[in-house]
Amino acid sequence: MSLSVSPKASRTAGSTTVDPDRWPGVAAPPRCSRARAAVAGRVVRSALGRLPLRVRLSGGDVLGTGGPLLEVYDPDAFFRRIGTDGLIGFGESYMAGEWDAPDLVGALTVFAEHVSDLLPPSLQRLRRLWAPRQPSAQRNTPAGARGNIHRHYDLSNELFALFLDDTLSYSSALFRGFPAEWALLPAAQHRKIDRLLDQAGVGPGTRLLEIGTGWGELAVRAAERGARVVSVTLSEEQRDLAERRVHDAGHADRVTVLLRDYREVTGQYDAVVSVEMVEAVGEEFWPVYFSALERLTTPGGRVALQAITMPHDRMLATRNTFTWIQKYIFPGGFLPSVEALEETTARHTGLRLAACDGFGPHYAETLRLWRERFDARTEEIAALGFDSVFRRMWTLYLAYSEAGFRSGYLKVHQFSFA
Repeated sequence: MSLSVSPKASRTAGSTTVDPDRWPGVAAPPRCSRARAAVAGRVVRSALGRLPLRVRLSGGDVLGTGGPLLEVYDPDAFFRRIGTDGLIGFGESYMAGEWDAPDLVGALTVFAEHVSDLLPPSLQRLRRLWAPRQPSAQRNTPAGARGNIHRHYDLSNELFALFLDDTLSYSSALFRGFPAEWALLPAAQHRKIDRLLDQAGVGPGTRLLEIGTGWGELAVRAAERGARVVSVTLSEEQRDLAERRVHDAGHADRVTVLLRDYREVTGQYDAVVSVEMVEAVGEEFWPVYFSALERLTTPGGRVALQAITMPHDRMLATRNTFTWIQKYIFPGGFLPSVEALEETTARHTGLRLAACDGFGPHYAETLRLWRERFDARTEEIAALGFDSVFRRMWTLYLAYSEAGFRSGYLKVHQFSFA
């Protein structure tokens, strides 16, 4: 899949060349009236002025109370984008090269720490009137889910291999100590997988269902324990590579990888595991998802999940909002809270939460290692056909996510249900 820029159609925004056909939301700031732009500018300036940042605008003005530096090269476009599209505009402004930060994670961590009080209470209460709504096209119906997964996970196996470790695990690792080191990442990923398999009671003869294959590392690890594994995914690229990796590991007789929606899986299993898959289900379908887990597990069996969570009050406040992450990175995605998962399983299933173990700081370190690896392999990523806007987009995504975990706004848990 090529995302390279067409020279005839490109324009320069900030220091970044933008193809308007590929990146229509990035190529030019949105149009808005002079009055709206002025109001937006005042609101954004006021919010930035209260933050422990140094926001240096082209022209010399500096906002904030001190802290990590954020350089705004095109203040007019920056304020217009945020005033029109909120945090989507903030992200698109970065993609366009209109602002940058020497310590990007540090600057974004400040925003994550103050996400609930960036705007005045009056504007927070009117959120439903000004915040963009998630488009119906991103609903995770069986057809919609396939399209949403395709947009992220079928980008290119080669792209993911450039910044993931040899296990190709695209979820939080579990380290023995900090700071984490790249050489220790494969063992930390295995530690995470092993703990989840332990919670699910996976051993010789276990009939195991995995929902969300990734690139097959968990399935291989379970087969090494003597389990028989059925793993389902909606990503063709992941399915194809996972099958090759299972075969190369010598477990083709124990592992079956299917291109199948979780709603279409039949049979019953001694254990069901799923790693960071519920985030792609969508709030509307949580009852269906957990009912499927219950239906597919034998009486007395176990369910073990790994999931990213957000605070319950923020989940409720943003549940209908269209975000930059949904527009550009994970269409249809939505993070649950721990309370929401407990409530959904209690109301719609016979599953009951038996354990919940959090390790958010480990995800911050995992993301740091991925981000550093991604940044170090820019030329190789470009050689795959991914243009400069895509690379800035993914740098922001990895840094934005890392900042969420460093601030404590985001957490990751392993859940076991009985």
